[in-house]
Amino acid sequence: QLRLVESGGGLVQPGGSLRLSCAASGFTLDRYNIGWFRQAPGKEREGVSCTSSSGGSINYADSVKGRFTISRDNTKNTGYLQMNSLKPEDTAVYYCAVTPPGVCYSSTWDRAIRYTYWGQGTQVTVSS
Repeated sequence: QLRLVESGGGLVQPGGSLRLSCAASGFTLDRYNIGWFRQAPGKEREGVSCTSSSGGSINYADSVKGRFTISRDNTKNTGYLQMNSLKPEDTAVYYCAVTPPGVCYSSTWDRAIRYTYWGQGTQVTVSS
């Protein structure tokens, strides 16, 4: 059974950091691009970042550039999103998703419809 499981979310104060993990099972993650999305209440799902299968192409939403870092460890079949300098507007449910090779090289990397498999999401709340 193909599964993606996110972890690492929680409550953090503004300016704090969290590291999200996305563990894959039932398939080999190294053949896929990994994307991170988020969805705040009442808002559409937003593409946050994407990394190609080799890590050679990485994209970030303007809202997180310089603060978030996407990475992957194919030996552990896991992707990561390091989030620093968190702001209240970063509060959302964060999802990881995978897509076949090529998407992270395109201008539509942040379109949710291009992703095949999704995790269940992890809540990130930034509040004092």
